[in-house]
Amino acid sequence: MDEDFGVTGACAEVELSVDVPIDQLWEAITDLSRIGDWSPECTYAGWLDGWSEPAVGARFEARNRFPNGLVTQVVCVVVAADRPSSFGWRVFGGSPETEEHFATWAYDLRPGARQDQTVVRQSFIHGPGDSGARAAVRADPENAAALLRGRLDQLRRNMTATIEAMARDIRSRIV
Repeated sequence: MDEDFGVTGACAEVELSVDVPIDQLWEAITDLSRIGDWSPECTYAGWLDGWSEPAVGARFEARNRFPNGLVTQVVCVVVAADRPSSFGWRVFGGSPETEEHFATWAYDLRPGARQDQTVVRQSFIHGPGDSGARAAVRADPENAAALLRGRLDQLRRNMTATIEAMARDIRSRIV
């Protein structure tokens, strides 16, 4: 592969405390059918191969729409599914059997200070596989650091927006 430009291992994470019980937040995070309602970037996700809930090895597809209009479709493989504390997956641009993953995403949840509160950490780590971020820095190596920093900042904003939207939605349904 071409020069890495610091992409592999680049990470972004956010940690928020939300006024939602941990079990309800877990249900929202793992309800792939709802991600498009909350995420500014991921417009669709759905289980593949007969899976209907998170389990290590389960696969799902996802579609993302970027501000420049680009739409991508990826295949994801669950690497962590420990109810109600962790859900993680690796992202592939093609076949997981023949390609390297280009990202690992994870949600880690723990009880908050109150019973109806959860501390959630969402993280992204860029993997070794090819991706849009890698292509962008390859195309403009002079600005690689700024491009990567901009993408990681965008991911942090999107993670925060997604978690906050989930929490608002859950709270609106709690009577």
